Amino acid sequence: MRELVSTDPCTGEIVWRGPISDATTVDAAVARARAAQPGWEAAPIEQRIAVLRAYAERVKARAEEVATIISRETGKPFWETKTEAASVAAKVEISIQAQAERAGEHLKDAGGLIQAVRHRPHGVLAVLGPYNFPAHLPNGHIVPALLAGNAIVFKPSELAPAVAELTGQLWREAGLPEGLLEIVQGDGETGKALAGHPDLDGLLFTGSSGTGKALARQFAETPGRMLALEMGGNNPLLVWDVAEADMDAAIALIVQSGYLSAGQRCTCGRRLIVQESLADRLVPRLIETIDRLVVGAPFDDPQPFMGPVVDNRAADRVQVQVGQLIDLGAKPLRPLVRRDAAHPFLTPALLDMTGIADAPDEEIFGPVVQLWRDSDFDAAIARANATRFGLSAAMLGGTREQFDRFRRGVRAGVVNWNRATNGASSAQPFGGLGDSGNHRPSAYYAADYCAFPVAGMEAGVIEGALGVGVKP
Repeated sequence: MRELVSTDPCTGEIVWRGPISDATTVDAAVARARAAQPGWEAAPIEQRIAVLRAYAERVKARAEEVATIISRETGKPFWETKTEAASVAAKVEISIQAQAERAGEHLKDAGGLIQAVRHRPHGVLAVLGPYNFPAHLPNGHIVPALLAGNAIVFKPSELAPAVAELTGQLWREAGLPEGLLEIVQGDGETGKALAGHPDLDGLLFTGSSGTGKALARQFAETPGRMLALEMGGNNPLLVWDVAEADMDAAIALIVQSGYLSAGQRCTCGRRLIVQESLADRLVPRLIETIDRLVVGAPFDDPQPFMGPVVDNRAADRVQVQVGQLIDLGAKPLRPLVRRDAAHPFLTPALLDMTGIADAPDEEIFGPVVQLWRDSDFDAAIARANATRFGLSAAMLGGTREQFDRFRRGVRAGVVNWNRATNGASSAQPFGGLGDSGNHRPSAYYAADYCAFPVAGMEAGVIEGALGVGVKP
């Protein structure tokens, strides 16, 4: 039997090892989920809510343990993974509120005729999780899906299996009945076996646009199955008419947008579009701030701003992409440096792309920001839209009228003003268009794709009469 091994990207130490789930194992997991789902759907909503709340309490009680295992598998700083653990617990109450508002049961008495809208779960849903937020992002699918009455078969990232095993244990401790959350560990072959399983009612995915498009092609033959895709972005950050007094705050937001999580957030601001007249004042101060960012291991004291990328393959890929940009003429205002070829620590890079017309529209999933300078506001908006993605965008500075022009003109599912591109609220929908998603936003709107509406009219007395065109 093939074995899956996850390692600490900072030390190379083994964090978890276990068997890879083959097609037979996936079959059995789906069958167990299918057998368990009807009883869970039939249970009162209050019973499901009680289990979810018990899970949130278990996460809170063991938050440091959850954060520690995330840090060990991903290399993210401990301060950051503690916020991820808190988000996992907070998702429960947000989902309960969203389900009551956007799904649930809604009855309207129209003169003795009840107009009813109820929601039913799809049945058995697969969840494919990413490595960048290995607890929070799958949790954003799993919690609302279980609340709606679905059963889940969860295939986590092969780079973060230990995180999934721990959260699965917390669900069991919370009293979730057997079969409702099946975890299948493995690599791409396991994912393919699960995604292609004929007894799934849908699949909820967070990951790269390449994999998401492959899933869309596969699911095109089965339109009756739900497919929710949450993918990446080549996100623009426009900086315009920033007052001198606000310059430092703007630079802080640029750094947060570009380099949080070592650039491994799908909402990171990867394309920095700066007003030409601001650039000579802003860019040198931005470089000074970049030079002060600390890159280190998760448990270093003092804590680093960012850790490594997730593994050496990811670091290799980022280095190749940056090399391609430099070959096109990009000027490294701050180069991408890998301190040790044996480990995936990368320094934050800033590349001046001004004047390069044929830059590839690719998501560089690492600490790399590409800088363009523009003197015309409409041209800057057009540059922001020069992407096949459409996840996140933000504008720093300017007036309300200018932001409204930006907001109306830019194509993205998350559009912020004077906030980082990667600032998103769980109490709002989260998702994009183009190669960033398939119009199934998650976060607060996850309730929409975890159940389907059933509309009906209900009368206590049978009443009916035939109308025109009937012989007496």
